[in-house]
Parts: sequence; C-alpha cells; structure tokens
Amino acid sequence: MTYRYFSANGQVLPTDQALVPLDSIAYSYGFGVYETIRVNDGAVYFLPQHLARLMTSANAIDLAHNFNSDFLQKAINDLVEANKAETCNLKILLIGGNSADDAQLFIQCLNPLFPDRKLYTSGAHAITENYVRRWPQAKTLNMLPSYLAYRRAQQEGAYDALLVDHEGCIREGTRTNFFVIKGKTITSPPASKILPGVMREAVLKVARENGYRVEERDIKLADLKDFEGAFVTSTSSKVLPLSSIDEHGFGQPSADLKNLMQLTNDFLANCGGKI
Repeated sequence: MTYRYFSANGQVLPTDQALVPLDSIAYSYGFGVYETIRVNDGAVYFLPQHLARLMTSANAIDLAHNFNSDFLQKAINDLVEANKAETCNLKILLIGGNSADDAQLFIQCLNPLFPDRKLYTSGAHAITENYVRRWPQAKTLNMLPSYLAYRRAQQEGAYDALLVDHEGCIREGTRTNFFVIKGKTITSPPASKILPGVMREAVLKVARENGYRVEERDIKLADLKDFEGAFVTSTSSKVLPLSSIDEHGFGQPSADLKNLMQLTNDFLANCGGKI
C-alpha cells in the first residue's frame, strides 16, 4: 500500500513533499534518533513506551528539541487518520540541529515486513557479528555497522545478525532483542548493555504473569549448548524462535517456548495496544 501523507513537525503533508535538504549536516552525519511503532486495526501499539524511549534516545546523544509526548501523540494520530491506516508501521525520525529550535520531526507510514510464517514453526537462522553499538540504550541513526551486519545476514540466508561484544557475549540483534530459554527460565542480556525493546517489555510481562522465571545476565556464545533454545523479539517479529546460531543448532522450539509464543500472540490480540 502507498500512503499519501507524511508528517513534518506536526503538519500533515503530501508524501511527494518529503524531501531532505542536501545541506542538512545533522541528517548526513546521523545526528538523530528514531522509533518504529506498530499500528494494528487502527490501534497504535505501546505508544507511551515508544515515545518515552524516543526521548531517552535523544537525551543520550544530547539532541535538544522542543517536541513533547503530547505533540508527538497528536501528530501520530493526525497522520494515521489522514492515511486511513488500519495496519502499518510508523517510522518516527527526530533530527537534531544547532539548537532545540532547529530540530525536525518526521513521521511516515510504512508497510510492515513480517517474517515468513514457516519460521515460527521451524525456527530462524542467525549469524553473529563482533560489534558493540556506541550508545546501546539509544536508537540512533548511526546504523552503518548494524546495517552491514544485517546485509551479511541476508546474504547468508539468516534472519538477523547477533552482535557479540569483546568478551564473547551476545548482546542483541541488529533489529531484535535476544533471549535463551531452558524449561520455563528465560535469560536476557542485561538491560544496561542493550536497547530494551518495547516488544521485549511486553513479552517479559507476559512471561512473568504466566509462571516463567526471567533473569538477566551475560550470555556467552560458548554457553549456548547449556540452553534448550533461543528466540528474538521485535515489533514485526513478535516472538521468533531461532533454530541455529552460526554452527550451533537448537532444533525445533520447545513446548515452553511454543507456549510463550502463543501467550504473547493472545496478549497482543487482546491488549488494545497497551502494556
């Protein structure tokens, strides 16, 4: 689907007017932050959490701006209404400048890209890449290393590339959060070392409320053999099991992982876009 309108600093405009000036040094140098938000059946999912993370990301790189959550929420609602967007992804770009008055806010509707449904049964393959993002808890536009890692994953037939730090610990995917599971115990890398995804928050809420134990600690590549399975989460993938990471195979998703996947799907279908 092609969307007719985008939003620039809260003003809904025709998409053919969405241009980036060539002299925008801030944009060229990646001085900006972004969010991707799911819209399903007209409901904007987990909006307060996404907007809070956008503000956190801006603060992390000292990006001054004059936009607040109320302004952003109205801009989003106006754009969704103008495009009559029932199901889409919203991409928010907050671009910095020399001062708060120079910051620019762009929002567009995009067609969501969902994983192949077969991967939820068979599991997806992931590769690893030795790289740590400079600001792990900020969703910035400095994405070249992650982009190249993801492109290599695609070329090798993998769903994502998992980023590994200098101690051999898996932190996160280029566009996903990473977990391992053994029985009903779910292990995540420490939140302080990753970008805590909004879908990650929703999945951990579902897990805790349904008898799963959740822990945070470093997960070394060498320790993957100690777990029954692994999975990733994101706005588009929800809970996606991994069948293999590099040369290590997990096989079919365990019964406990399948149950978590179903519980998450049920939650997303009935939560009305709220955590």
